[in-house]
This record gives sequence, structure tokens and C-alpha cells, in this order.
Amino acid sequence: MNERGSIAAGRQIDAVVIGGSAGGLDAMLRILSGLPGTFRLPLIALLHLPNNGDSKLVDVFGARLAIPVEEAADKARIAPGRLYFAPGGYHLLVEQDFSFALSCEAPVHYSRPSIDVLMESAADAWGPRLAGILLTGANDDGAEGLARIGERGGLTVAQDPDEAAIPTMPRAAIKRRAPDLVLPLDSIRDLLLELNRH
Repeated sequence: MNERGSIAAGRQIDAVVIGGSAGGLDAMLRILSGLPGTFRLPLIALLHLPNNGDSKLVDVFGARLAIPVEEAADKARIAPGRLYFAPGGYHLLVEQDFSFALSCEAPVHYSRPSIDVLMESAADAWGPRLAGILLTGANDDGAEGLARIGERGGLTVAQDPDEAAIPTMPRAAIKRRAPDLVLPLDSIRDLLLELNRH
């Protein structure tokens, strides 16, 4: 059994959080476009975007994915089998009852929404039943969040920095706390399909 299979085997994962920054749009499209309409896990995604109006992420991904895509709304319950995007200008958090909360707290790593804020709150909600994936990006946002997921027993994945458009973000996560897996994008997509089967 390969390393990916041995680490994922028998893992009960109830949700996946994915963060990325520079280059992250293309990376997310590559790993999510191949998911089937029967995909059951909720996916919560955060991309750093210029804070200058409405995000087009729901339109871009909704046209390419077989699962429903929507922007996360304050107080909304998280449903299986859909992709949620963090709205621009707010931190996105997961509450203990698996609903979303939006916050106007100060930016973290110059970012609002912040990957750290999302991942840390999701780790506290799901504990070992969470998978966190950190993709390409140009700052350190996400390193602390991915570490928190690992500390809570969740599955942690960083994109292979050698493949990343901008390797700063996955490298920072690897330096902060070694992830369970460091994978190229195609293997991350395969991992999502594997986790969905368990």
C-alpha cells in the first residue's frame, strides 16, 4: 500500500478545509474539477482575493463542478456534498454546531479572510475527523491552522512546494509542523476521492 493509502486508510473524515493564495485558483480547479456528483464530504475553501467587490468564485467553480457550490453565509449549517467559499472581507469560522460564523476581526497575515482562522476553528469543531489541505501561496497564512488540525488529530496535507506556483505557503506549513502528506495536485485529488469512499 502506498504512503497516501496507509495514512488515509480507516480514517473517518467528515469535512475538508482547503486554503490557498497566489496560484490557488488554478490549483483548486485542478483538484476539485474531477470530483463526482456523488461526493459526500463538505468542502470549505478559502482563497486570498483582492478585497474589491463580489467574488466570482461561486460562478467559476459552479460552472465546472458536479457538486453544488455556494458562498458561506453567517449562521448557515454546513451540509454534506457541497463546496463552500469564504466570502471576501470577512473571516470565516466554523462553530461547534457545524454552522458558519463571519467575523470582522482584524486581518491575520494581512488577510481577511484568513486561512489560519478558518482552519483553527474547523479543527476545534471536527477534531480528528477533519482533513486540511494547504496549497500554493505567497505568505505564511495557513501554517498555524494546518498545525492546529494536526494537533487535534486531523489529517494534514500540503501541496508539494516543488510543484506550487508560489511555494512560500506550503513551505511555511512544512516548517511549522510536518504534515501527514506532501503531495502534488493530482495525488491530492486522488486522496479526496479515497477519503470520500471511507
